[in-house]
Amino acid sequence: MTTKTSHSELARGSHLNGTQTGSEALRRRPRRLRRSPAMRALVRETRLSPDNFIYPLFVCPGEGTRREVSSMPGVFQLSVDEIVKEAAAAKSDGLPAVLLFGLPDQKDVVGSTAYDPEGPVQAAIRALKQEVPGVLVVTDVCLCEYTSHGHCGIIVDDEIANDVTVEQLARAALSHAVAGADVVAPSDMMDGRVGRIRAALDDAGFTQTAIMSYAAKYCSAFYGPFREAADSAPAFGDRRSHQMDPANVEEALREVAIDIEEGADIVMVKPALAYLDVIARVKAEFGYPTAAYQVSGEYSMLKAAARNGWIDEPRAMMETLTSIRRAGADMIITYYARQAAQMLG
Repeated sequence: MTTKTSHSELARGSHLNGTQTGSEALRRRPRRLRRSPAMRALVRETRLSPDNFIYPLFVCPGEGTRREVSSMPGVFQLSVDEIVKEAAAAKSDGLPAVLLFGLPDQKDVVGSTAYDPEGPVQAAIRALKQEVPGVLVVTDVCLCEYTSHGHCGIIVDDEIANDVTVEQLARAALSHAVAGADVVAPSDMMDGRVGRIRAALDDAGFTQTAIMSYAAKYCSAFYGPFREAADSAPAFGDRRSHQMDPANVEEALREVAIDIEEGADIVMVKPALAYLDVIARVKAEFGYPTAAYQVSGEYSMLKAAARNGWIDEPRAMMETLTSIRRAGADMIITYYARQAAQMLG
C-alpha cells in the first residue's frame, strides 16, 4: 500500500531518513512552477474574471450630473442619463451586473420615497432595461438613504422598529421589481425581511425576481466613505442594534441559514477583507451562491495609499480581489469593477 507523505512530514524533512544527499533532497523544487508568466498562469489555483464582479452605482436626481465623491476618488453620484452611460461602458468592459443605490431629492421619517415609482432607482432601472439590454440590474433595498434621520428603519420610542420597517422594505423591493429589477438586495439586517420580501414578490407575480441577501452584514468602521456617497450617515446613534458584532462568526452562519430558509437566492458577507474567514465558512457550510462586498473604506484606503506612493494600486487591487475570490466568494461587489475588468480583459 502506498502511503502519501503529509505536508508536515515534508516540512520536517522526515522523508529524508538520513540517507539522501543534498541534491536528492532538492528533487522537490516548487519554484519550477514559478519560473515564467506562462508557467504561473498554468498552475494558478484562483482565477478572476469580469464575470465575478458587480459594479455599484449611485443614482441622484437631475440630468447630466456626474459629481465625484470626495472620499472615494473615481466614484460618482450620477443622474439617470449618466448611469446609462456608465453601465453601457461597464458592459463593454465585460461586466455582467450593476448594483444601484438611490439618492432621493426628498426624505422623511419613514423613508417613503424608497418605494416611489418615480424615484431615482426606479427610473434608473427602467432606463437601463431600455438602453443597456442584457445588463443585470441589482438594487439595494434599505431605508437609510431615504429617512431624514439616516437610520435603516423606522424609529419608534428611540429604537428601530423591526416589523414596520420590514413592511416598508417589502414595498421598496416590490417597486424595484415592478420597474424591472432582476435582483433585489436587502441590506438593512432586519429580522424576517427576506421572507416578507419573497412573499410580496411572489404574491405580485414576480416569482423570477431573485433576492441577494446581505445575510452577514457587520457593524464595521469601513463604511464611512459610503455614507458620503449615499448621503446616509445616521443623524444620531449607530447601527449596532441590527448590524452584526465584528467578533462573531457562528452568528453569521445562523443569519445565513435563516435567510436561505426564508428564500434568499444569493447570500452576502459584508465587508470582505476583514471577514475572509466568514466568507470561507459560509461557502463551506452552505455551498450557496456567495457574494462579498469590498466596501468603500477598503477601496478608499487603497486609493489613499496609492496617491501617497505607498503601494502599487493595480497590484494591490488585484491582490485584494483575488483574496476575496480565494476565500470562496462567487461574486464580488467592488468599486474597482471596471478597472479590474479592463486589466483582466
